[in-house]
Amino acid sequence: MRCPEFWSRTGYLIAGLGFLRLLLDATLAVGQPVMAPDSLLPFAPRTYVCYRTDRPLHIDGRLDEPAWQAAPWSAPFVDIEGPRRPPPPYRTRVKLLWDDTYLYIGAALEEPHLWATLTRRDTVIFYDHDFEVFIDPDGDTHAYYELEINALGTVWDLLLLKPYRDGGPALDAWDIRELQAAVALDGTLNDPSDTDRGWTVELALPWNVLEEAAPEGRPPRPGEQWRMNFSRVQWPLEVVDGRYRKRRDPTTGRPLPESNWVWSPQGVVNMHLPERWGYVQFSALVAGTGTEPFHPHPDEPVRWLLRQLYYRQRLFRERHGRYARTLDELEVPADWRVRYRLALQTTESLYEITATLPDGARLHIREDGRIWKTRPDTP
Repeated sequence: MRCPEFWSRTGYLIAGLGFLRLLLDATLAVGQPVMAPDSLLPFAPRTYVCYRTDRPLHIDGRLDEPAWQAAPWSAPFVDIEGPRRPPPPYRTRVKLLWDDTYLYIGAALEEPHLWATLTRRDTVIFYDHDFEVFIDPDGDTHAYYELEINALGTVWDLLLLKPYRDGGPALDAWDIRELQAAVALDGTLNDPSDTDRGWTVELALPWNVLEEAAPEGRPPRPGEQWRMNFSRVQWPLEVVDGRYRKRRDPTTGRPLPESNWVWSPQGVVNMHLPERWGYVQFSALVAGTGTEPFHPHPDEPVRWLLRQLYYRQRLFRERHGRYARTLDELEVPADWRVRYRLALQTTESLYEITATLPDGARLHIREDGRIWKTRPDTP
């Protein structure tokens, strides 16, 4: 779970934001779309088509069943900040399946040093090496799920009502009821005397829990898309007295920063930018019986445009102590206003921006970052 507190912990915040502020100032000056105040990465989330399995999977951590063999692998993970950082030295990939009961997630992590220490559920698992899952079923950036697991199979699952940047709490007491989770190790755990090969993760997440934050409170239908991301935390280790421990800064004595490798890059060391996560499209096809292309949703460019205006409002409030009251104050280009029929409503502490789609439906975004869609016959 990477969040603003993490930036303070690693000591990167001041330098990073200073550089980003210079970029934003220059961008605003020429009236161009601004990137997120915490991201320089172009908007290009990764995509994956999730096929069905025609029989339930046995969750033992091994991805050797025929359905898993037929499911496609994702692209290898990259650094969380994107291509301006070196690629990870160890490969990580995921694959997904689904049926009427579960969303299945499998992951394979190359790892020469299998290491884990945490055994109590709902502790902060990323203090170990871990694998992480993030799911925002309706893509509104609110009410999303996070799950972390280490090589001991210890799980931390939580619900976030909204991202930390928007004041959202993490509900640690929330659990994925009837979660099935297992790991399989290819090597020896916590033994520095040999070189390991890696570990695999297998998860079955029941729809009757995931549907709590899903559109219409139900599992997905074929052709629908959910926003997801997957992450891996990797700490630099050393061997002291025959045991692994985190490498430490010789000056401060504190552990050196971890690496964060992800499926769809975030642009910064912060997983809690749900608008940066990838897209998973659910297919009616059984894995291995055919292929289905990914179909980008036509609303997504407009949703991203509204997200740009949300970023502008955040920066405007930081500079002026209030939100912009007009599109002129936000320096919104005239062609945006006309093409998307943009409208802005504000109070002393709140705002809502709407864009109208060609079919008359409207997309909305508000000050806490939530984005949603209404039809002409709904408010």
